[in-house]
Amino acid sequence: MAIFNNITNLVYLLNGQGEVLLQYKAKGFGQGKWNGPGGKSKPGESSEKSARRELKEETGVEAGALEKRGELEFIFNGREDWNQISHIYVADKFKGEIKASDEGELKWFKIEELPFSQMWDDDIYWLKDALAGQFVGMRFYFDNEGNLQKYEKI
Repeated sequence: MAIFNNITNLVYLLNGQGEVLLQYKAKGFGQGKWNGPGGKSKPGESSEKSARRELKEETGVEAGALEKRGELEFIFNGREDWNQISHIYVADKFKGEIKASDEGELKWFKIEELPFSQMWDDDIYWLKDALAGQFVGMRFYFDNEGNLQKYEKI
């Protein structure tokens, strides 16, 4: 049984024009990949509160209603410190002006043109479903370099 030391939360903003906001991670875990803005929960912080805080810190905007669209487990063989459970949220309303932080560049992508070759290997298996309104529950197994080895629905 995997031990999960990290609880993370990602927020995917939709703009009503068939686009989703992604962040090109400039540093830290996931550097060099496009992903939804987000990060780790602080001790005692709910997943939704963490998702809202991270979104504000990384994009400058506040989300309206957040809809939980997934729970994903990530297990890294030989890098147990990377193991995490990630809560996935989607919002189609937000206020404020989008501005990048030192976490990385922000860019709107057409949902049918997501840059999967520059994203985590697992994203191709669940992201479009989550953005389309489905709840996804999956477990992904990676090697110690972050390469996807296998996956399963949970």
